[in-house]
Amino acid sequence: MSAFKYGVSLYSYTEDLGTVMSLEDAFDHVAGTGSTGIEILGETSIPTYPEPTTAWLDNWFALLDRYQLEPTNMAAWVDTRITIGRNMSAEEGAAQIAQDLRLAHRLGFKFLRPKFGVIDGELTPDPIWQPAVERNLDLAHQLDIVILPEIHSPTPIKHPVTDAYIAFIERTGTKNFGLMIDTGIFQDRPLNKWGGGETDEIRKKALSFLNGIKVPVEHLADVIQYVPFIQAKFHHIDENLHDHHIPWDRIVPMLKKLGYAGYLSSEYEGARDPWVSIEQVRRQHALIRKLEAEYDAAHGGNVHA
Repeated sequence: MSAFKYGVSLYSYTEDLGTVMSLEDAFDHVAGTGSTGIEILGETSIPTYPEPTTAWLDNWFALLDRYQLEPTNMAAWVDTRITIGRNMSAEEGAAQIAQDLRLAHRLGFKFLRPKFGVIDGELTPDPIWQPAVERNLDLAHQLDIVILPEIHSPTPIKHPVTDAYIAFIERTGTKNFGLMIDTGIFQDRPLNKWGGGETDEIRKKALSFLNGIKVPVEHLADVIQYVPFIQAKFHHIDENLHDHHIPWDRIVPMLKKLGYAGYLSSEYEGARDPWVSIEQVRRQHALIRKLEAEYDAAHGGNVHA
C-alpha cells in the first residue's frame, strides 16, 4: 500500500525564522517531526536571492546532509505587475521562470511553484503564464523539475483556472508541469481565534474565502493524476489532535484510496506567536500519521512509521 512522504515548508516558521530561529534551528525542527523533505520560499529563504553566496550554499548542503533531508519544492513568483504602467511580457515571465528553475536545480529541488500574478478575485493567472511556461518546458525537462502552479483558495478544483492547467498538460504532453493542491481549499469551518481571528477583511466580506470554500475531498479524484505534491495547509490543531478547520479525517482516507504517495508538506498559517508554529507542525504530523496508520490497518496495509 502506498505511503505518504512527509515534509515541512519553512513558511510554517514565518516570523520565527530570523528572530528566535536560525536556518539550522528550522532544519532541526523539520527533522524532529520525522520528515524527509524541506520546502522553501526562494525570495525569503535565500538572503541574496537569486544568487546565493558560496557560504550560504555550503551551509545549505551541509544542513541537508546533517539532518538527512531532501529539497522538495521551491516557491517562486512571477510578478506580472512589477513595473508601473505595464504588465510583464511573456518573454520576461519566461526569463523569471528560467532563473528560478536554474536556482531550484542548483539547490537540489524537484518541484518549482511559480505564483503567477492574477487578474481577478478568483486568482485567474495573467495570460502570459502559458507562453512563459511553455518556453521553459525543455529546460524543466533537462533539469528534471516539475513546474507546479498552486490550486489555492478561493479557486476550487472544479474551476476554469484548474481546467486551463489540465488542458495545457494534455495539449503539450509534458511531464514537467502539474498541479499542486493546497489543502486550504478543503477548509470547512470558519477561522476563529486559533486561526487568526475574524479579520477586517472577513467582516467586510472582502476575503470571505478565508472562512473556507469547502471543496469536497471527492473532487481530488478528478485531478490526482496531475498532482505530485501537496501543501498541507492548516491553521490550528489542539492538544487532542483535533484540527479546527481542515477535515483531515476525510482528506487522508481519500488520498490513500486514490493511491497518492507524494509529499504532504506542512504549511502552517495560524497564530504567529514565538515558537507556536513548532508545536503546531508537530501536532499536524502526529494527526496525519495517526490517520494514515488507521487507514492502513483497516485496509490490510503496512502501517507507515
